[in-house]
Amino acid sequence: MIEVENLTRVFRTYKKPPGFWAGVRGLFHREFEELAAAKDITFSIKEGEFVGFLGPNGAGKTTTLKMLAGLIYPTSGRARVAGHDPSRRENAYRRLFALVLGQKNQLWWDLPAQESFLLLRHIYGLPAAQYQETLDELVTLLGVSGKLGTMVRELSLGERMKMELIAALLHRPKVLFLDEPTIGLDVVSQKAVRGFLREYNRKYRTTILLTSHYMADIQELCDRVIVIDKGQKIYDGALDRLESVGGRKKILKFRPHQLPFPGMAELGELAPVTTEDGEIVLHVPSSDIVATTGRILAAGPVADISISEVPLEDIIADLFGRGASPTR
Repeated sequence: MIEVENLTRVFRTYKKPPGFWAGVRGLFHREFEELAAAKDITFSIKEGEFVGFLGPNGAGKTTTLKMLAGLIYPTSGRARVAGHDPSRRENAYRRLFALVLGQKNQLWWDLPAQESFLLLRHIYGLPAAQYQETLDELVTLLGVSGKLGTMVRELSLGERMKMELIAALLHRPKVLFLDEPTIGLDVVSQKAVRGFLREYNRKYRTTILLTSHYMADIQELCDRVIVIDKGQKIYDGALDRLESVGGRKKILKFRPHQLPFPGMAELGELAPVTTEDGEIVLHVPSSDIVATTGRILAAGPVADISISEVPLEDIIADLFGRGASPTR
């Protein structure tokens, strides 16, 4: 459904030195710098896949989505979505995909959402019966039937995002690009949006590419993730394989009855970190977790002790730090 090969986008920006005379000189001689927001990105996504697209701020995620949506042209490389070249911006292609940007609105701010929905119905040329059937289903799934007549500016952030999703899905796209759809939402709204997306993907086999900084979104919705950093792909594969990288270590936390803890010397090179409330945190290789726990308990009295998995966000942050990883 989505094929991307060596997709690159370079932005050329004017580099202005400070000062008045530097500005005057810039009228005649300008210095530019080039930034590769996306560099030689290659991947393919099958129909019905729900793929997480991860990376730090500025990694090139939104730029890649905008190239796939035809909003900006690639500098080089090629992309095909549902058999179409996005850069050609054909009307036939525009009917096949939807793009939801978590920090931008497509609904009219001073009108009820239902008015914008009617406008979209005419833009896409949807039959009245199909439009009403789709709208009723989406409104029911998202639980916003009582808010259709409310001005968009008077809706809560969670309600606005639900309306944005309805607007994006009215024409039943085959491909859905989601850029931070749960940003700023409370826990309840995040859960509702995730539940809706999971059910929609299961029912309609819509191909979804999701960017998010909330790891709960990725863990609950995606079996596969693509990770990019500084415009380049550094990982493409199963989420559970990525999590297994962190599975090589465990987080061991314990709270001794007294500080300094007499068994610190026994911990060797584990570099324990002591928190403000006196809790000591260790990152221990999984193979050593039993032995390390035994040494701690034998060294002195401990108020409590716990062992947990390394959070996914820490694994990905470590991946960014390394700058390279197996791609599949």
